Amino acid sequence: MSTNNDKNELQASRTHHRRYDRPFIQEIVDAIEGGILRSAIVKQHGISRSVLCGWMQEYGSHSYHTSKRGHISLQQRRSIVRAIEEGRMTVAEAKLGYNISSIRSIIQWLRASKRENEELVSSNKTFMSNKVQNQQPDPDPGKMTLEQALKELEEEKLKVKALNTLIDIAEEKLKISIRKKSGAKQS
Repeated sequence: MSTNNDKNELQASRTHHRRYDRPFIQEIVDAIEGGILRSAIVKQHGISRSVLCGWMQEYGSHSYHTSKRGHISLQQRRSIVRAIEEGRMTVAEAKLGYNISSIRSIIQWLRASKRENEELVSSNKTFMSNKVQNQQPDPDPGKMTLEQALKELEEEKLKVKALNTLIDIAEEKLKISIRKKSGAKQS
């Protein structure tokens, strides 16, 4: 019957919120950072997984957090997005290869890139229409072939990629924000 009492005490202790002292918490955090499985700590100490996650977020070392998240710079994000869009890598391969904690992050990067490209295309259309209006009329407007139009389009895409790369490098090296953040007020 002692086993039933032990189980009842364990269940009762799990339903009540226990307070843990800082040295004990740090010991558990250090054990997890050292490679001890969370499931072993749950089993040994009766601490819930959600409590362990909270402790790791609050008390985990900087190196632990960066290794878990896979600290990715803006330039690396763009490279990953480009590789996925060009079919050189899948989202799952990027997650594993760059130690990214969530596929959701990569999907958000892809969506942001798509929005950015759409904004650039629309601003480029405005620029090109202004440029066309200011040019002398071509005596034969039907002269441009599909091949020439595709070549011009490809050149414009390369220009956009080059500008994005320059902006990324400038933002990273100079530690300044060049692109307008969504929701930011205009002055």
